[in-house]
Amino acid sequence: MRIQILGTGCPKCKQLTANAEEAVRQMGLEAEIEKVTEIAEIMKFGVMMTPALAVDGQVKSAGKVLSPAEIMGLFNP
Repeated sequence: MRIQILGTGCPKCKQLTANAEEAVRQMGLEAEIEKVTEIAEIMKFGVMMTPALAVDGQVKSAGKVLSPAEIMGLFNP
């Protein structure tokens, strides 16, 4: 699984990264967490508000910081 955090490195982006790491740890998943900070790359996802979270290349959330529990819910629909 590949999780991408889309954002320029603001405090909200850092919090979303930490929450994603916590969700992966709690669920015992194998996942690569990647930070996408280049505006041009973020725009390729069609995201207009950051932070955003993408799983395996698909945007799941934009414009808010999801909690670890909310992120875990994305893995178990």
